[in-house]
Amino acid sequence: MSTVSSDTVDNQHVWNFFRAGGATQVSFTKGADIEALAQLDQKLWTALSCPATDLRFDQRTLNFLDADKDGRIRVPEILEAIEWLKLRLGSLDSLFQPEESIDLSELNQETEEGKALRTTIVNILTNLGKAKESRLSLKDATDTAKILADSKFNGDGVVYAECSDDADVQQAIADIIAVSGSVKDQSGKDGIDQAKSDAFFDAVKARVEWQAKGDASVLPLGDQTAAAVAAIDAIRTKIDDFFTRCDLAAFDTRFETLLSGKDEDVAKLAEGQLSTSQGALEGLPLAKITGGQALPLTAKINPYWQQALAAFRTVAAQPLLGKDVTELTKADWDAIQAKVAPYKAWIESEAGKVVASLDAARLASLAQGETQVKINELIQKDLSLAPQYALYLDVEKIICLRANLLQLLNNYVNMGYLYDPAKYPIYRVGKLYLDGRAVLLCFEVKDLGAFSALAAASKCCLVYCDLKRPGEGKSRTICGVVTAGNSQSLWVGRNGLFYDMDGSDWEATITKIDEHETSLKEAFWAPWRKIAKMISEQINKLLASKQDAVIASAGSKIEASVTAPAAAAKDAAAAAPKKMDGAALASSVAAIGIAVGLLGSAIGGLVSTIAGIPVWKSCLGVLVVILAVSLPSVLITWFKLRARDLSPILNAGGWAINRELHFSLKLGKLWTAQAALPSKAKVSLTDPFEDKHPVRNAVIALVIIGAILAGFCCWCKKYGCPFGKCKKGADKTSEVQAAEKPATPAEKPAAPAPAEPAAK
Repeated sequence: MSTVSSDTVDNQHVWNFFRAGGATQVSFTKGADIEALAQLDQKLWTALSCPATDLRFDQRTLNFLDADKDGRIRVPEILEAIEWLKLRLGSLDSLFQPEESIDLSELNQETEEGKALRTTIVNILTNLGKAKESRLSLKDATDTAKILADSKFNGDGVVYAECSDDADVQQAIADIIAVSGSVKDQSGKDGIDQAKSDAFFDAVKARVEWQAKGDASVLPLGDQTAAAVAAIDAIRTKIDDFFTRCDLAAFDTRFETLLSGKDEDVAKLAEGQLSTSQGALEGLPLAKITGGQALPLTAKINPYWQQALAAFRTVAAQPLLGKDVTELTKADWDAIQAKVAPYKAWIESEAGKVVASLDAARLASLAQGETQVKINELIQKDLSLAPQYALYLDVEKIICLRANLLQLLNNYVNMGYLYDPAKYPIYRVGKLYLDGRAVLLCFEVKDLGAFSALAAASKCCLVYCDLKRPGEGKSRTICGVVTAGNSQSLWVGRNGLFYDMDGSDWEATITKIDEHETSLKEAFWAPWRKIAKMISEQINKLLASKQDAVIASAGSKIEASVTAPAAAAKDAAAAAPKKMDGAALASSVAAIGIAVGLLGSAIGGLVSTIAGIPVWKSCLGVLVVILAVSLPSVLITWFKLRARDLSPILNAGGWAINRELHFSLKLGKLWTAQAALPSKAKVSLTDPFEDKHPVRNAVIALVIIGAILAGFCCWCKKYGCPFGKCKKGADKTSEVQAAEKPATPAEKPAAPAPAEPAAK
């Protein structure tokens, strides 16, 4: 596989690029563009690798491209496929007329690879009875390769039992599979290859040679030697322990008591119920410890080890020593071990363990070599067809690449299919109908946690849905990218319908939402929704508190009336309204008058202020208020919508995306289509169930408009008109107020001075 970086290649090709998603991407317009792809700087590639499965793309083509079979399609593998095509096609222009067939005229007749491929295609056409034709379809090429793959010999180097009519060979292949496992043949059958065969027969020969060394020198008891050694091994450790303790007791008599068992251990045993199988007895010596004593085998021995010592005596000690043994001396024990030592060494050198399940006669037959020769001949016969089978695969490969490679390049080197509404990107899995919208960008999700963690960086509104087909018991998870409409109407648990690319329908249920703005319209009304929500919450709180207070008051009164009717009656009489006296009535009337006066002056001031402003200016003021509230939200959302990026979502799906994949608002509306009436639809606007309250609606509208105008006028009076043209009205209002205002004592004109008396 080529690993040369395109950064180091002298780029002589003239490329064409197009703009999409804010990025400049290479365009493929002719075969020369594909031939020179190795010269294109890989920093300009949109993707650097992608999965080799779970794409809406021909799987056979993906298998051919995945040269190292690691489940990934990388840049070097695509470049290698292009180089492979250049050796076999006369021109890559044929890739721009994708068909699942190939004509002989398209092949390169100047290379050995092209000539060999032409010969193979001619042979296939001849075998199909189409010798006069020059075009081979993918179906015919695939069928021919399949016929070869299904035959007994197909060039893969794997043979199975049916490949031979020899019963001994068939049995040998079965034996190999039984002890060493199988290898899958191209036909799908279990067989063996050369490595399996060689390993098996090597083990057989080693086993036979090892068995030949098992003569009388290593088998002192013949076939019973193994049983004797097993009886010895079962008691060996305890016998060695016994004689070691006796040797210490012979050295110093004090060890006799110390090594026979602790007094407290013996005392504990005496307290409970005892049995010969009790585990506490296992650690005690086989017999009483005395210096130089022999090991008794029939009496005065530890009950726990009685059966093991009895088996040792009858199966091993007596046959090996050739005499009846009631006690075992140290010398006898050493003699027994010496006699079985050769057998133990032979066992430790055991060879061919993998074929140990075969009996000696079968091993001897297989070791002769005739069966191995026959199996090797079968394998070589199969391998001899490998070049022919490879050529048949090359025919299938070139047709697949010719039909599909350009589509992959437009989803890999560039994202032409993503930005073309008439095309389907290969990573799209279907269409989601939800909330009066059709979401086109849907992606497969294998691991919800890992996928959502990566996809969150896209800043897109993402809905994760569980899909089910109850009748078939199938389920899967998808991620839908909502790029238009209103995200407020989406919630976890909402149901929809999903159609996969094959047209099958799935029940969809939202399980997770990554909420982001999806339109400027939504952003415009977002502040007003928040204001309405805040007002609604405050009103609800106020009404709820008043309602609770009324209910509590009524409840207390009812309770008081039930428990103490007399007291309640007295309280009711005391609480009855008293007649107002003259002073109280006068003060109440005065207060009402003042309130009415203030309200009248406020309304008069509002009317006079509005009367001084033209209607169009009032409407413009209302518009300014609305924009002042909504415009910041719209601007912020506009920047967020421009920052939406699909590359994190593709990365979450296993793609290695090399650049950002932004999209416009216009394209977002195409990817998430909203419900619209047909162009020729006839709609009746008469709703027989409409709530008709024109007076109520008019009053509500007037109140809202009046509140907005009042707020604007209050602003003008306090801070001045933002348009600077309300002065005239204000001046008139000031003049009227000044004329109506009574003069203060200080402002009263001075009384004329009394005239002096005339001189007489």
